[in-house]
Amino acid sequence: MIAPLIEIRDISVGFTGKSGATLPVLRNIDLTVKAGESIGIVGESGSGKSTLALAAMGYLKRGLRLLEGSVAFQGQDMFARTRTELEKIRGGELALIPQNSGQSLTPTLRIGAQLIEALRLHSDVPQSEFSAKAIELLGQVRLPDPAAIMTRFPHELSGGQQQRAAIAMALAGEPTALLLDEPTTGLDVTTQAHILELLRDIARDRDMAMVYVSHDLGAIARVCDRVVVMYAGEVVLDGSTRQVLKAPVHPYARGLLASIPRLSDPRLPVALDGRPPAPGGAGQGCSFVDRCALAQDQCRSRRPVLELLPSGESVRCFRHEHAEELSLTGSGAIPAKLDIDAVPALRLDDMAIHYNRPRLFDKLLGRDSASVATVDGIEITVAKGETLGLVGESGSGKSTILKAVAGLLPPSDGKITFAGGEALAPEVEQRSPDHLRRIQLIFQNPDDSLNPRQTIAQILEQPLKLYFGLSGDALHQRSAEILERVRLGAHYLDRLPSQLSGGEKQRVAIARAFAADPDLVLCDEVTSALDVSVQAAVLDLLNDLKSTQGTTYVFVSHDLAVVRALSDRVAVLYQGRLCELGPSADVYATPSHPYTDVLLGAVLEPDPDTAPTLSADDVVELSPPARGCPFQRRCPRKIGSICDTDAPPWRYRADGHGIRCHHTIEDLEAVQREDVAERCA
Repeated sequence: MIAPLIEIRDISVGFTGKSGATLPVLRNIDLTVKAGESIGIVGESGSGKSTLALAAMGYLKRGLRLLEGSVAFQGQDMFARTRTELEKIRGGELALIPQNSGQSLTPTLRIGAQLIEALRLHSDVPQSEFSAKAIELLGQVRLPDPAAIMTRFPHELSGGQQQRAAIAMALAGEPTALLLDEPTTGLDVTTQAHILELLRDIARDRDMAMVYVSHDLGAIARVCDRVVVMYAGEVVLDGSTRQVLKAPVHPYARGLLASIPRLSDPRLPVALDGRPPAPGGAGQGCSFVDRCALAQDQCRSRRPVLELLPSGESVRCFRHEHAEELSLTGSGAIPAKLDIDAVPALRLDDMAIHYNRPRLFDKLLGRDSASVATVDGIEITVAKGETLGLVGESGSGKSTILKAVAGLLPPSDGKITFAGGEALAPEVEQRSPDHLRRIQLIFQNPDDSLNPRQTIAQILEQPLKLYFGLSGDALHQRSAEILERVRLGAHYLDRLPSQLSGGEKQRVAIARAFAADPDLVLCDEVTSALDVSVQAAVLDLLNDLKSTQGTTYVFVSHDLAVVRALSDRVAVLYQGRLCELGPSADVYATPSHPYTDVLLGAVLEPDPDTAPTLSADDVVELSPPARGCPFQRRCPRKIGSICDTDAPPWRYRADGHGIRCHHTIEDLEAVQREDVAERCA
């Protein structure tokens, strides 16, 4: 019998609490991974997924310690190895792709230098071939113009581009086992789908094992052979991907699936009631008992064991035979529709943004520096209380537009007006305190906005003191209330950001934005780091605030199902140019622009029997062409030379749904009907 590549036996990990008691984070975990096997680990934030994956590398975060058990890689105890031995293994035979690409990219080194360093330390590639191999790796992860990307620093790339560079670095050492901690969180739908196909191919060709930690059950369905479901630091379900995602026998797994928004369903997803117990707070019975619709008396008094079923699954539940009584789909409310003729909350008039600033030499000669606008010709009006979704691939200008509205990146052309006509100063330093309070930006990466030296209480208290003058007990009580709204308890107030999971940090960032009681909230991938249950709760919170307080949102996300669940209208961007704008239900039901069709075809469903529609010869671009249609080089519906030379016109329906294309809306809809008929045949 072939020995497992990774073998985790009865491992428990914990930390010492303020009372001096040992609080467990992982409890008696057993997990084996064979060569060539792909295992997905899923569960809510704080369930111990990332801690388990890092433990497989012989690493624990500061403050954690191994309480019992062992971790072996290729038969050798990882916690018994020296630091020098571990350094030789990590990044080479055993590689990690972290959730936050900033943790693996050095900000002061160019991307090419970092890739070459990884090749030098962990590969057999000859030095003379380092550059060529680095460019090849960047091309594999679908970065546009890899040679140009080699010369850039991390801050010159979008979040999704940074994540792809981190994936390329992890693959440089041709690892035997690859640990992935939310590796596709910051990727757009088309890039994610192509990257997952790449990982599947590499794992098969190299017989490489993968341990894939993710909230995204669609990604898990696409790449994993087996799924392990974790809750409160222990395994509650372990089975094949088909068993776990099609007919899960644990109530918790069914609740997770019901929390997922679907492209085919306009309703908001339904979050699981309650939240997981704090470390050490699971009690003597089942850790899921307080949230379980099937719970009985024995579930409170006895801890269920992990039972092996005849089907091959392992489940920790006394009532697993009744799990099928619980629905696999949510039944949330349909967001209220808005009259978009209401008072404008935000207006962008012919806005353009250039990242390249004029060079000193050009200024002295009195000439303009030639550069293509990152964002150009943006004309959008957002009504008060409306949610506008901005979608498009990484680098399409979505976050750039949000930064301009927030005053962090002044437009080079055009105008931004707020609240029915108030002109917004282009830079945040020039804006009034009232405008600063009323417009809040939530960043994609919470590490960019949370001070690592401040406690959560100090982070939340800052806007409450600044804008509302709260102090003392009122300040503490309000901070606790805000945390509860994002499903975090008051016990988090004394923690530092480093003591939270990625999803927990994102919830703190959301809570801080709403502490200012804003009118306009700019959401930049705010749910990408959240597990599906918390994501459902946050979407419900955003929708509730919109209906009760008239809060307006500009919502950027790569998750098109999330955008459908929350948005009234959707704006589709390609290379910083608008190509479609219309009511959400209309865009999703009958996407008219060929680019929108490409995006929706790449969406991953949490079903191993459903595959995305991808084009093998699809290419990525660093910048749009100088003239003609921005999408001309990738368009499957290209007419001819007119697409190369002439800017496409806007074409509108009576309901305001518009596309920017040389095709008419009727022509494109006819082509789509033919495609559907061919697929059905």
